[in-house]
Amino acid sequence: MEETPPQPQAAHASPPFPAIFTPPSALSSTTLRGSPTVPSPAHFSTPPGPPVFSSPLRPAAVPFRTTPVSPQAVPFASRTASSSSSVSLPTSSAPHTPHGAATPHGHVPSAAPSLEDSSIDSPYVLFSARKVLKQKKLLNAPSLGFGALVSPGREVSPGPEALERDPCRCLSCGAYVNLYCDVLIGSGQWQCVICKKLNSSEGEFMVSSKQDLVQWPELVSSAVDYVHPGNRRSGLFPVSVSRVSGPIFVLIDECLDEAHLQHLQGSLHAFVDSLPPTARIGIISYGRTVSVYDFSEGAAVSADVLPGNKSLTQESLKVLIYGTGVYLSPIHASLPVAHTIFSSLRPYQLSVAEVSRDRCLGAAVEVALGIIQGPSAELSRGIIKRSGGNCRILVCAGGPNTFGPGSTPYSVQHPNYAYLEKTGMKYMESLGHEAQRHSTIVDILCAGTCPVRVPVLQPLAKCSGGVLLLHDDFGEAFGVNLQRASTKAAGSHGLFEIRCSDGMLVTQVIGPGEEASPDSHETFKHDTSFCIQMHIVEGTQSFSVSMETKADIKNEFVYFQFAVRYSNMYQTESTRVITSRLQTVDGLSAYLSSVQEDVASVIIGKRTVLRARTASDALDMRLTIDERIKDIALKFGTQVPKSKLYRFPKELSSLPECLFHLRRGPLLGSIIGHEDERSVLRSLFLNASFDLSLRMIAPRCIMHREGGTFEELPAYDLTMQSNCAVVLDHGTDIFIWLGAELATQEGQTAAALAACRTLAEELSELRFPAPRILSFREGSSQARYFVSRLIPAHKDPTYEQESRFPQLQTLAPELRTRLKSSFIHFDDPSFCEWMRSLRLVPPEPS
Repeated sequence: MEETPPQPQAAHASPPFPAIFTPPSALSSTTLRGSPTVPSPAHFSTPPGPPVFSSPLRPAAVPFRTTPVSPQAVPFASRTASSSSSVSLPTSSAPHTPHGAATPHGHVPSAAPSLEDSSIDSPYVLFSARKVLKQKKLLNAPSLGFGALVSPGREVSPGPEALERDPCRCLSCGAYVNLYCDVLIGSGQWQCVICKKLNSSEGEFMVSSKQDLVQWPELVSSAVDYVHPGNRRSGLFPVSVSRVSGPIFVLIDECLDEAHLQHLQGSLHAFVDSLPPTARIGIISYGRTVSVYDFSEGAAVSADVLPGNKSLTQESLKVLIYGTGVYLSPIHASLPVAHTIFSSLRPYQLSVAEVSRDRCLGAAVEVALGIIQGPSAELSRGIIKRSGGNCRILVCAGGPNTFGPGSTPYSVQHPNYAYLEKTGMKYMESLGHEAQRHSTIVDILCAGTCPVRVPVLQPLAKCSGGVLLLHDDFGEAFGVNLQRASTKAAGSHGLFEIRCSDGMLVTQVIGPGEEASPDSHETFKHDTSFCIQMHIVEGTQSFSVSMETKADIKNEFVYFQFAVRYSNMYQTESTRVITSRLQTVDGLSAYLSSVQEDVASVIIGKRTVLRARTASDALDMRLTIDERIKDIALKFGTQVPKSKLYRFPKELSSLPECLFHLRRGPLLGSIIGHEDERSVLRSLFLNASFDLSLRMIAPRCIMHREGGTFEELPAYDLTMQSNCAVVLDHGTDIFIWLGAELATQEGQTAAALAACRTLAEELSELRFPAPRILSFREGSSQARYFVSRLIPAHKDPTYEQESRFPQLQTLAPELRTRLKSSFIHFDDPSFCEWMRSLRLVPPEPS
């Protein structure tokens, strides 16, 4: 199988992060060129919230998918079932999601199966098409492909049923019993939908009528949570009491100039104020030495100082832990001390360039890990209290690791820099794995103008299940991300299993984990599942799963089952089982009509971005998108009579424009200046949920109109109308553009800016990382950030502009003339020009 359509240049090896998993049995030699067999773990990213408009929103000229909220962790629902007990876990507030519930169906196994299943709309699984084409040749076409985006750890409200018992599994293939299984009520046997084998339920499913089967949640709901009895970790309080929270260590760079330090201090003060009273916090600062702050001294600032030029020895660790200091303390007892510590920080005093200042970041992380690991996580008056839950280390970095373990030279011109950089990367990767083994997540939040050497620091964050973020400064966005990073709910030690009914096979998985070894999980005699080890299980992660069929499909339905077993935020072993069924069809039109273009765009985008390791790779991937679009038109479109042009299939009209945004945007294009920034964005994108992934590919454009209303419009430069304000949401950045005419009217400018700012904050309320929000006026230097993300539709003929941007027809003639004269000519093609350059007719707007 080819994972991408024919390319002008040879395929490049996939990057080590995030992980890509390719089952060997499913591959041909062409697949192996771009898919490494030894994956590595990757980091997460959090999806955006929904558009919550403070003013009425007018309908968009071009329909745009509105995605549901990604809520915080919510309690499991409970239900009483025969021969089983249910458990109700503690609540936490979460916004209502209209499409977020795993609504139980009324499916009874004996009834005639419905052609439309609500499992298709599962909040955990999004398929690239709602139906499966029976013809192998077209379904497996690499240019379009078939697959799914799976978020196994996502929390929605209301959540799935939670059953406190072990699941019933197929003894042949290991699949779980589900709502699509046929049950013989006389004997209680059930038939597996994956391998078709009969299994005994040991009499559990023996009932008088099939209607009685609805008392088992797993037989009526597409998603079920099993809370395994008897495996709660010893020494913890009951699961019904509270969510278990691990300690948080804040690591602070001592080498900051005064301006940066003042911003950081403000963010740190707000951060500790936001923590719950029971949260435990530790504070470490690092430069040439590592200072571990002691909370036992009350109002006085006291710290134990350790050398930063070498790794922490066991003897030094014992002296530190068995001393009289308290290095982790609950907020309710230490909040004033924490504020005093932050206020006592002083700017860097020496006249040394930022990049040349000694920072022992690696040694500081080692010290934090040593204190967390023990022999105790907290020592106070001889009482040892071990931490529960995932611990977090939040690194506030203003520059690279240039001193001590894993350090690199000050200058990239150093004659031995390449070797030392490689050595530093290996050290950080090893340190990240060590953190992961002790259930500790390392998030690295960088800010300022000093390069932080992203390739060296990224392995530390990714191997521990954390994330590396870049910020312009230590101000607002940095502070918000610091708070959100500390509150992300996470499970650990996860095993993600994928099973498909006979004939379907998994060819590629991209996501936050690594392929599980056979001895790491239970295996069955005829188990064909593909298993992935997940170090961290968060609701904001997703896997991109590409699939093929071995031969033409004969059956009426295809079944997919996704299961994840992990230690949840309550420190209880839990298994979530999600089962989906898709109808198969013969007709190409029926299949294309069922394609979910935004989901397909994200899956294609992840497969493409995965291979863009360098700037030259990104250029190759842009050409790959061109070839992909041409191949889709060739295989699924029609040829224009008496012409060599092809029409793109009308059922996929929005797909080319979405991929055009990807082609010219920050993930593959050149609108971001530094390769480190692009690298961080790509890593975020490859593990991000569907919502954030879609926004990072295709920006969302919303115009503020007179009267305080908002109108959603295509992301074209025709929105730059001087009497309006525009909000552009591009996932990790939100831009507010004020037209020159509007900017001259002070009262209206203030009102429009306030409304747009409120909208931007509402759009990103639940998003991690929190986006940078920039506002600027038309013609300013910063406006280039906004203009470069818009499609230059002003280059198209008037009839095409009005067809794709109907709002243009509502403008008065003088406004249209003024708009036309405001554009500056440059070489970037418009969407229509790009399509014609590929010998394709631009699709009609939907």
